[in-house]
Amino acid sequence: MILVTGGTGFVGRALVRQLSTAGYPVRILLRPSAKSPDLPKGVPVHVALSALDDARGLLAAMTGVDTVCHLAGAEWYGAYAELERVDVRGTRMVSEAAAQAGVRRIVYLSHLGADRASGFPVLKAKGIAEEYIRSSGVPYTILRSSILFGPGDAFTTGLGWLLTASPFAFFLPGQGSVLLQPLAVEDLATLILWLLQSELQGSQTYDIGGGEYVSVRQAAAIVMDVLGKRRPFVNVPLPFLRGLTVFLENLFPRLPVSAYWVDYFAANRTCALDVLPRQFQLLPQRFSAPHLTYLREMRWGRFLWHTLGRRRGEIAERPKAK
Repeated sequence: MILVTGGTGFVGRALVRQLSTAGYPVRILLRPSAKSPDLPKGVPVHVALSALDDARGLLAAMTGVDTVCHLAGAEWYGAYAELERVDVRGTRMVSEAAAQAGVRRIVYLSHLGADRASGFPVLKAKGIAEEYIRSSGVPYTILRSSILFGPGDAFTTGLGWLLTASPFAFFLPGQGSVLLQPLAVEDLATLILWLLQSELQGSQTYDIGGGEYVSVRQAAAIVMDVLGKRRPFVNVPLPFLRGLTVFLENLFPRLPVSAYWVDYFAANRTCALDVLPRQFQLLPQRFSAPHLTYLREMRWGRFLWHTLGRRRGEIAERPKAK
């Protein structure tokens, strides 16, 4: 049995589908909520209800579990993200429960550049969480991933949203020269599946990314080409853009972009280009127009209206610290 935290999220849905197709029994950890969970459609899964800070609930959820794929994170809540509660304390609780339950392996999804001394809140939280995983005593595989793309992502969808929301110019973070290494979410899910099938021994940390370096300016231009919308670039200093994003988040809680999303464009987020082909014999998808056709299928006008439409109680529905 494989327990997946964050199984209803962007990466989780892709991974759960692949695990189920491969014949693995999957259990998704769901946070108790009054709202209906967004479970993967057409995929048979077991469900366990527990918050990440509920020690008894986590221990019960791990009954009969061999592997925990810990994907849960709070960063996409932006200004409302509780990184300390979810990413740091939640990971500590998950790793402690896994050790008590006799779990054989933890697969943890981190970020390139994760470091407990980082000045970026998400990377700092991920760095601290990695230390909890390493000190748990459970064999682990930590995947430090580059930025991800695919249907329902935050990266290309965020760029498309900015493009649609601003009909006269595209606000480019800094000079747009920061390098990214976009990795397709399905490639990441495939890699995790292959790692589980290979019956890894010992503990490892891998830096992984796509097969090419792309600047923020190039990424925005590719999204423009896919959507057939051209805008002149306007360079905006990152501190100003971050402040503007936080302000907009408070007005419109459904924005697909956040202050932490902007942080991805503050420094290069790359690793060696040949990691996936050389170490795992996996040739990643290119970050190119043929692999971004899902953006054309979105109804951007409706999406824009949906994200800018503030509804009563929207903020109150977000996870709160106990």
